[in-house]
Amino acid sequence: MDLGLADRVYILTGASRGLGFATAQALVGDGARVVVSARDDDRVNEAVTALGGPEHVLGVTADLSDPSTPRELVHAAQERFGRLDGALVSVGGPAPGTAASMSDDQWTSAFETVFLGSVRAARTFASALPEGGAVGLVLSTSVKTPLAGLGLSNGFRPGLAMVAKDMADEFGPRGIRVLSILPGRFMTDRSRELFAAAADPIAAAETVESGIPLRRIGEPTEFGRAAAFLLSPAASYMTGVAIAVDGGALRTL
Repeated sequence: MDLGLADRVYILTGASRGLGFATAQALVGDGARVVVSARDDDRVNEAVTALGGPEHVLGVTADLSDPSTPRELVHAAQERFGRLDGALVSVGGPAPGTAASMSDDQWTSAFETVFLGSVRAARTFASALPEGGAVGLVLSTSVKTPLAGLGLSNGFRPGLAMVAKDMADEFGPRGIRVLSILPGRFMTDRSRELFAAAADPIAAAETVESGIPLRRIGEPTEFGRAAAFLLSPAASYMTGVAIAVDGGALRTL
């Protein structure tokens, strides 16, 4: 299938590694050009090199908690590549812990970064897109079911999915799509670190796999391909939906 990505331009936040980077790989692999942003300068530079260099990728060191970042990323895309066709908004997960154990300061900090940072980016990117553009928010399966020990995520991710739904209604008449993508467990660098820290890493991974119908943890490239499709013109009639990419782990419809 031709996804129609040739020469289209996408912004990807939090994309120096993990699922955002995998999506950038899929987009570039199908002919798109990307602006990759993250907070760590070294990782941004490494991502640019791994994705094929300046001809295909612009790296920007930036933090979504800074209100000026989304507009700067839009300007960077238009200045370097002359257009902008879509964006993938991804921010790091909030601190672990139950909802009741989190302090007011922790809730406020997570709101500023995870929630408001994502909302600000999504509305700025969507406002800058032409007809046929798309914005995807990388959220979590906690949108549909709570995850043990991740109270902040359980609190904020469902709200972000509803924000995406609301924005889909608002921007739809202009031909702009907004949707949520709900990743399950993927073997990212972060997942490897968590398993390595367990008393028995192999047993820890097997426990996770046993709760997934496909009986394996996903590879980031599997998420990247799905996200690239959803951002592409090939998915032109999909908007306002929350799509799980989780190997069947969610038990809700």
